[in-house]
Amino acid sequence: MTKYLQKCSNCGEYGLINTKSVCKHCKGTLVNPFPPKYSPIDKYAKYRLAYFKEEFKKRYKNN
Repeated sequence: MTKYLQKCSNCGEYGLINTKSVCKHCKGTLVNPFPPKYSPIDKYAKYRLAYFKEEFKKRYKNN
């Protein structure tokens, strides 16, 4: 059941996945609320770390 559960990015309400991925309350976009499963053999770790480092620099550069 959890693979069908989605969360609205606008209003925060939960709903079931549908073909258009639209919230029935506010017509916002539904997204997956769960993080991906952890794997010690992660093919994309270097890309994700590079992205987070860049985002960190952008956010805290001005502070």
